[in-house]
Amino acid sequence: MIVAQQTLRTLLLNNVLDLRFVRRRPVAGKPPTRRMICTKSFELLNSTNGKIVLNYAPPKNEKQFNESQENACVVWDILMQNYRIVSADEVDVIREIPANDAFWQTFNEEILPLTADQKIQFMNS
Repeated sequence: MIVAQQTLRTLLLNNVLDLRFVRRRPVAGKPPTRRMICTKSFELLNSTNGKIVLNYAPPKNEKQFNESQENACVVWDILMQNYRIVSADEVDVIREIPANDAFWQTFNEEILPLTADQKIQFMNS
């Protein structure tokens, strides 16, 4: 499902999303699109598991990025365990996972077992 920036932002606040989007900055030798599992759910990220398992840390500085002006969203990348920017110019929501116990079940069954190589393959798929 292709979505606009405001819809994407709303979905990210309550869910963990599996997204495919066009890279803002193409990378030589990599596909023009990137896949990411990400969220903006501060309830999930600020939970004990979010801080320990997902390695979440609140931003150290005030945000310098204007999401509306750039048509993008700053998100927490679950696999890379860091902030990333998702361009909303062409983003496809592959799957929505509620940011609650459903996410942790998915995390334990599907994400945690991935090797580093499998994570890279996923991001480039």
